[in-house]
Amino acid sequence: MTLLRRLGTPLAVLLVVLGFALALPETFLSSRNLLNVTQQVSMLAVVAFAMTAVMAAGDFDLSVGSTASLAGVAAAVLMAAGAPVWAGVGAGLLAGLLVGLLNGALVAYAGILPFVATLGTLTVVSGAAFLVSDGRTVFGPSIPESFGAFARASALGVPALTWVAALAFLLAWLLLDHTSAGRRLYAIGGNREAARLAGVPVRRLRLLAFLVTGLGAATAGLMLASRVASANPTQGAGLMLDAIAAVFLGMTASEEGEPTAAGTLLGVLLLAVLDNGLTQLAVDSYLRDVLVGAIILLAVGVSRLGRRD
Repeated sequence: MTLLRRLGTPLAVLLVVLGFALALPETFLSSRNLLNVTQQVSMLAVVAFAMTAVMAAGDFDLSVGSTASLAGVAAAVLMAAGAPVWAGVGAGLLAGLLVGLLNGALVAYAGILPFVATLGTLTVVSGAAFLVSDGRTVFGPSIPESFGAFARASALGVPALTWVAALAFLLAWLLLDHTSAGRRLYAIGGNREAARLAGVPVRRLRLLAFLVTGLGAATAGLMLASRVASANPTQGAGLMLDAIAAVFLGMTASEEGEPTAAGTLLGVLLLAVLDNGLTQLAVDSYLRDVLVGAIILLAVGVSRLGRRD
């Protein structure tokens, strides 16, 4: 049972890939489709890797979707007003950092529960995105060609957005697995009071985790705006639940049940192949949600049984 618990998510990815490969023999495993999968899921991957940091500390962030939307519209509105691309991108990233700073201050320093704090900022940031964009979609000639061209670019045959997601994975892996800050985040997530008594700067590290998540959400929002060459105030709405689902799926593959960059990668891949395969089979989107929910419940259930053994 312990082996099943640790290998449950990797086996699920393998079985889903095998199932779709048999159902769609001519298209699913083609290099074109696989590259398309990595490009489609790159935004989710960036958010999920950033979310892994905050969940390692025992917190979570419900505002990542609205933060992504705000970053996208902030950049698009500035560029539409004549600002250079670098200024728009910088404004989007700054918006994400400010949201992360606000979340971190509310949770780490004001002592507000993460659910309450980030639910509040979700609403505030969502409203801000509507205010910045005037409730409309910014698209067409308003968006510089060079901004949209980034999402269509590639290097060594791999889409640029996929490279960004790969870089986000590398940074998350280095932070969590190979730095003292990462080890301390896990200590905080395991026992916050014990970590504090051991001299760990709990507040500062929790704030850092929220800054990472805000920056990751903003990056994903900019990637999404570049990919569709437009931005609207609800563009990132679907990212939050999928990002949390990816991290939870990855946690079941960890021996200690902790969020890890490698585990989150497995979770993202599982969600990506499910979405792509079901889309090719013309399955209704609501069934995908049912399947994802069932897989999460099954993975968590197997994980719990494995720990009892």
